[in-house]
Amino acid sequence: MRQEASTSARLGPQERQAALARMAEEVFDVVVVGGGVTGAGTALDAATRGLSVALVEAVDFAAGTSSRSSKLIHGGLRYLEQLNFTLVREALQERGLLLTRLAPHLVRPVSFLYPLRHRYWERFYVEAGVLLYDTMGGARALPWHRHLSRRAALALAPSLRPDALVGAIRYYDGQVDDARHTLVTARTAARFGALLATSARATRFLRDGERVTGIRVHDLESGRDLEVRACQVVSATGIWTDELTEQVGGAPYRVRMSKGIHFTVPAERIDSGTGLILRTEKSVLFVIPWGHHWIIGTTDTDWDLDRDEPAATEADIDYLLDHVNRVLTDPLGRADIESVYVGLRPLLAGGSASTAQLSREHAVFRPAPGLVAVAGGKYTTYRVMAKDTMDEVARGLEEETGLPVPPSVTADTPLLGADGCRAAWNRRARIAARSGLDVVQVEHLLHRHGTTIDEVLALLAESPELAQPLPGAEEYLAAEAVYAASHEGALHLDDVLVRRTRIAMEAADRGLAAATPVSRYLAAVLGWTEDQRLREVDSYRSRVQAERAAETQPDDQSANTARRQATGARALHADVAARG
Repeated sequence: MRQEASTSARLGPQERQAALARMAEEVFDVVVVGGGVTGAGTALDAATRGLSVALVEAVDFAAGTSSRSSKLIHGGLRYLEQLNFTLVREALQERGLLLTRLAPHLVRPVSFLYPLRHRYWERFYVEAGVLLYDTMGGARALPWHRHLSRRAALALAPSLRPDALVGAIRYYDGQVDDARHTLVTARTAARFGALLATSARATRFLRDGERVTGIRVHDLESGRDLEVRACQVVSATGIWTDELTEQVGGAPYRVRMSKGIHFTVPAERIDSGTGLILRTEKSVLFVIPWGHHWIIGTTDTDWDLDRDEPAATEADIDYLLDHVNRVLTDPLGRADIESVYVGLRPLLAGGSASTAQLSREHAVFRPAPGLVAVAGGKYTTYRVMAKDTMDEVARGLEEETGLPVPPSVTADTPLLGADGCRAAWNRRARIAARSGLDVVQVEHLLHRHGTTIDEVLALLAESPELAQPLPGAEEYLAAEAVYAASHEGALHLDDVLVRRTRIAMEAADRGLAAATPVSRYLAAVLGWTEDQRLREVDSYRSRVQAERAAETQPDDQSANTARRQATGARALHADVAARG
């Protein structure tokens, strides 16, 4: 079954209902389980090959690992030390595509300073790695690395302790808002005809003997169940891979979870014109510029507790503080931390005792006839993972139907908002004059939406009051909260505060001041009752309280227990739907 390109990438509540209705009625070439970056990329790859595709996600786009990364599009310098040249080369090629062709509105250059602690040998050693890194990056999408003396490095990053370095090397990588990139990938898939539904949990596989023929789905918003049938099913479920493949007897690969935490501090707490990359005894630590903030991370430790909401401990935070303070003239303290976020990396299990040593490469395999699973990998190579997955799906479809499936075209398919984004940037002063916004606000919108800024500005034209900033998050306009629900598939308050915007990680109160006004904007689009709106706000407040409580605990078990005290809005909504 093939499908034509859609004329809209809108993912509002009406589009969701229409998608679920069609999912229950049609038989698809492929149904994808999982709305992280790999699942969204797989849906886009399938749709742009001309296949009919449906995607279901239990929570929200990028709700798990894909919104909790270091926000970098990079090859991974440390993988060169592990002699994993194939992974680095592949990642750097993808970095170039994203920077220049696929998502230049979302992926931007970011520089890092690598402080050198030893004279002579270390500079030659690091130079060899960074030179290879730049060379493997291919076309010059980014500036070449530079050697700096200690004086030049301290002039660029005055917050560094003079005794923390004898010199430095400055190099460049890419930076991305991971949650928005995943969302835009999903919306691009919708633009080419994919049907998408979040808050739609795959509960079990449909079977015809040993063959998987589809999935049973529970709609968490209505409480209803439906069956979605397909010729091929894809599990792109990351850290939940083992849970799904166990339904069909297991798989040749297992996924081991590695916990990585990051925290943010205000930009003024570190005086530097560049990011930093620091060696630790286990891995590396990044200090990453993020607007008016710095992101500092990450840890790399085993995690075998709750997958839904992993928790940071006091020890995790102290670990990061200890390592970053070794190089700062003015040490950071707990009071400087604005927010903490935690992600779980899905690593392919191996013989190593340490998650830091496990492979970041991916595997595509068939746990059962009709079922393809993808596991492992890293954010930067999501498109390659999706392509490899769909190549395996295509082989299955060709064997079943005898019809050829076109090859992948995603390397040449810009994401939504990318076409014309540089021209829009050059017109930002005119856009500001026409819309009544200031240039800084337009630049903010262009960095988040690219050329789909016109859809946001259309909301402002209809309702000029939506030009007001959100309380406690003045960088964001009220129109962006409305747009998140009307066009971007947001169904709950945390979808907006945590993922459509990054208010939860950028605001010192983690979005509490914005919660009530944003809930009112969402209620108008989503048709909430006043009781529903209040439940959403209460649920978000309990989330923030539980996160803060977990961050004072000494170990994973107690932090996990504290984090579980919050009840998610979807669980509350599902309970009400079931009773109603």
